[in-house]
Amino acid sequence: MAEQGKHFGPEYVRAISPYVAGKPISEVAREFGLDESRIVKLASNENPLGMPESARTAIAAAVADIGRYPDSNGFELKAALSARFDVPADWLTLGNGSNDILEMAAHALVEPGESIVYAEHAFAVYALATQEVGARAIEVKARDYGHDLDAMAAAIAPETRLVFIANPNNPTGTFLPAAAIEAFLAKVPADVVVVLDEAYNEYLDDTQQYDSVAWVRKHPNLLVSRTFSKAYGLAGLRVGYAVAQPELTDLLNRVRQPFNVNSLAQAAAVAALGDTAFLRRSAELNRAGKAQLVAAFDRLGLQYVPSSGNFVLVRVGHDDGAGARVNLALLKQGVIVRPVGNYNLPQWLRVTIGLPEENAAFIAALEKALR
Repeated sequence: MAEQGKHFGPEYVRAISPYVAGKPISEVAREFGLDESRIVKLASNENPLGMPESARTAIAAAVADIGRYPDSNGFELKAALSARFDVPADWLTLGNGSNDILEMAAHALVEPGESIVYAEHAFAVYALATQEVGARAIEVKARDYGHDLDAMAAAIAPETRLVFIANPNNPTGTFLPAAAIEAFLAKVPADVVVVLDEAYNEYLDDTQQYDSVAWVRKHPNLLVSRTFSKAYGLAGLRVGYAVAQPELTDLLNRVRQPFNVNSLAQAAAVAALGDTAFLRRSAELNRAGKAQLVAAFDRLGLQYVPSSGNFVLVRVGHDDGAGARVNLALLKQGVIVRPVGNYNLPQWLRVTIGLPEENAAFIAALEKALR
């Protein structure tokens, strides 16, 4: 038993506020006495189409070998990614979701007392990863709810080891054009690693697409992180990956948990990666759903941030209790969205783009909540 006044673990770990995920449907049903089948969940940026049939078939085949450990090196999945991006297998690291990649980068590259740079209103895991390694956070004020890359470059300190950039950004949906990122990479010192988090890359319009892997070939200090949780519909399986030059991937693999991506997840990811029809359908559905939500926000006179992801950030009031108040009113109607007060956006809600009927249910509930 610890002595009175003494605590287990370092102070920087005790100071962490654990990540709070979007409310599950079952929890909302219990809390408000609702029928689960009538609840609409638009809180966690999941693909409303669910898992592609190709992945379902691959999982069924992989189940036969589930009594054995998965391939720790992920040979088949790395081979598929290697072919897709035209990089050697040793440029790839697999993660238990892209969150795993982000945390690996912090653990492999940053010591206590060193610093990590990220933007205000950027993905919450950047702050968590910084805290859990005892690093100093340098949070750079947002510009138009997104990254101010010039200010982030200026904020890099002598002891900075890592910079996190999300493109598109979660939870605001803002997008950084290729030229802006290239200019930023040219300013970053060679001993500072940039993690370019592209969890929502597959939702970008054709005019926004760029080749970040070409930047990896040019910059040994760049790591690109992606996931199968969003457009590929595999959120429940947790598969992410990183593309970087071997010096970085070697470090990540030294801190990576053995067997961190399970057998079913690897099989499903290989199948989903090759399912271009599903990916195209996901992007088209997202484009139409975004237009549906934005049209409603315009009609209701609500401010929103133009989004390049599969969600829209909308302002539902002008007092700091607005987000929580409207969120509760939506929950009582069986609609789950994401309040973002923890991102210092207490007047806003993040709404995942769903199926047309799910979007319509949210819009109807929102109108009642605002009244």
